[in-house]
Amino acid sequence: MSQKTEPTISVGIVSGSEIRFVFNENYLLKNEIFVGEKLVSLKNGKICFQEKLYDELIFCPENKKTASFNLPEVLIGIGFHWQRSENQRFSGELKIIVEEDKLTAINIVPLEDYLLSVISSEMNATSSLELLKAHAVTSRSWLLAQLAEKKLSTDNSQFSILNSQFEKWYDREDHTHFDVCADDHCQRYQGISKASTDAVRQAIEATRGEVILHEGKVCDARFSKCCGGISELFENCWQPEHHDYLLPVEDRPQGAIRTTAMTESEARQFIKNPPEGDFCNTVDTNVLRQVLNDYDCETPDFYRWQLHYSQAELSALIARRSGIDFGTIFDLIPEERGISGRIIRLKIVGSKRTLIVGKELEIRKWLSESHLYSSAFVVEKEDIQGGIPQKFQLYGAGWGHGVGLCQIGAAVMAEQGYNYKQIVNHYFKNINLEKIY
Repeated sequence: MSQKTEPTISVGIVSGSEIRFVFNENYLLKNEIFVGEKLVSLKNGKICFQEKLYDELIFCPENKKTASFNLPEVLIGIGFHWQRSENQRFSGELKIIVEEDKLTAINIVPLEDYLLSVISSEMNATSSLELLKAHAVTSRSWLLAQLAEKKLSTDNSQFSILNSQFEKWYDREDHTHFDVCADDHCQRYQGISKASTDAVRQAIEATRGEVILHEGKVCDARFSKCCGGISELFENCWQPEHHDYLLPVEDRPQGAIRTTAMTESEARQFIKNPPEGDFCNTVDTNVLRQVLNDYDCETPDFYRWQLHYSQAELSALIARRSGIDFGTIFDLIPEERGISGRIIRLKIVGSKRTLIVGKELEIRKWLSESHLYSSAFVVEKEDIQGGIPQKFQLYGAGWGHGVGLCQIGAAVMAEQGYNYKQIVNHYFKNINLEKIY
């Protein structure tokens, strides 16, 4: 692959009818200096700033090395169970635009500065150096692959009433006015406040410009919190495209590549009686603190988990989350499982309606107020009265889609002495690592 210069990345941070921000040092707008707290608002379809109207604003730091700005009450974890707001600090430029009858704040930064925040937001800044390096290479590859693809369509859904199936998957949103958003839908980018350790900067500098390649092309390198013991195929979670570098691998030393989908009996055995030796099966708080930020630590059970619903709770939940009244829920039947045991298509059998739903994230959305930890679960029906279950027990494995790098597993590997190249090559197959700038 030919050498490139470091790209500049635009990141959408927050939107609203007005946006407050604080310049901690001098910022320039058309040679005029601004510092301190400022406010922009939407007026007549334009940006109102200090009683003047603009189509867009770009504030540039006078000192690029030291200047920063703050955005208060940035919403993170949108739609997930850890959703909350934070006061965040950013380096680089601040751009304000009008987008869909709202103002949007965009941060423009060099790619490597962007990664300083990403690996401190996805992970903990106090993580081990080799783990941070592995995540830097993975995150850099994912971003460059997304920018190269420039997907044409964002409507990745299929719906067929005739066949009683609803299939939808959610990939990175293709943003019109910036490259990526700052939340979990792309990569967590929560400013520079958390990028406070020498290890983070060392990890970025040591891997500067280094990416994962497959047949000379930058890999769409995915990652999730905990694979649950086996990673999953890309096409079982997103669009039907196979990638030879995203193969299901057992998350243990010398873990084999798996090639066949789990049967129901295999899934039940795997989830309820997991094998020993999986990297991501850990309760070591020192390791977990490296991967889990404060709000992630609120999720203590991720390798194996349980969830219990009464008939009334489940039927009301599915109706509320899907917008479809199934009536009394008779059964939840996996129609198709992936290689990691994740359910790809789930049949919901109700007194008023029977429907097959997929893919994995849509299933997780329908069966939780936010998202199930994963779609790798088995169902047990209890207290059956007149053929109607009064209780449903869900036994599950993993946290997230399970494709690519397993963050918990990678943390354990680093703790056990694996270097970042060994970690990357464990989770991604048929690849090589190369610096492209």
